[in-house]
Amino acid sequence: MKELKSLLLFNARQRKGILILLFIVVALQLTFFLVDFSSYSKLVNNDKEVYYQRKIDSLKSLALITKTPSANTFNPNYITDFKGYQLGMSTMEIDLLLNYRAKGKFVNSANEFQQITKISDSLLNELKPLFKFPNWVENAKKDVIDIKKSSNKIDIKIKDINKATEADLMRINGIGEVLAKRIIQYRNKIGGFTYNYQLYEVWNLDKTVADKVLQQFRTVEKPEIKKLNINTASFKEVLAIVYIDYELCKKIFNHKKEIAEYQTLEELKKIEGFPIDKYELIILYLDVK
Repeated sequence: MKELKSLLLFNARQRKGILILLFIVVALQLTFFLVDFSSYSKLVNNDKEVYYQRKIDSLKSLALITKTPSANTFNPNYITDFKGYQLGMSTMEIDLLLNYRAKGKFVNSANEFQQITKISDSLLNELKPLFKFPNWVENAKKDVIDIKKSSNKIDIKIKDINKATEADLMRINGIGEVLAKRIIQYRNKIGGFTYNYQLYEVWNLDKTVADKVLQQFRTVEKPEIKKLNINTASFKEVLAIVYIDYELCKKIFNHKKEIAEYQTLEELKKIEGFPIDKYELIILYLDVK
């Protein structure tokens, strides 16, 4: 009797288990036929598209940043291959500039830069605001403009500032005996005014007064300055040059030790911290032979 009950109880459990299994199978079948899985598939695909599109946009942004020139101004004479690529220049345009510079020549304006490199007008307009030329270039341009203006004034006769006497200078309003002597002393110190803008370097000479001087006196004949051989000159001799201070003089001599001797004055520009804006003034007093 007990065995019969046990058998009936086991069969009942089996039937219950089978019913539960059948219910699960039917539920899964109904879910498969009734639920639309295509929307989930689309959602997954959309997520993938968004992900890859973001990656593409990120790479495009990185490329744009790499090719966009720095907002900092720079001297276009020292553009390298990589810098030229960043600025959007072609290989041919970069080579034209580098070949021109290899001859020891400089471009002194945006228009001259275009003449040498043959870049397009549109690229020139983009780069022009970033160009920064040395102060002596800008001042030299001002000299040319001022000379043209002065040439239109028939009543003013331009005299050579390198031949002006104290009495000549004192005829100008604002120039007394002290300032007249100081101008001539500075002129003697630098060996004569090569550029008109050097007058502004005279200590305590007001710019407005200097402007008045340059209305009547200019560099008509450039002075003959005795040059020092940079390879044989002493430290003291080089230091005596107005535009060279102690630190710069030390760098010039340290660099000479590294290269044995200067082959060209262009080597000076390779010195770290060398004042490029004073290069044209410094080489007035130096030579390599």
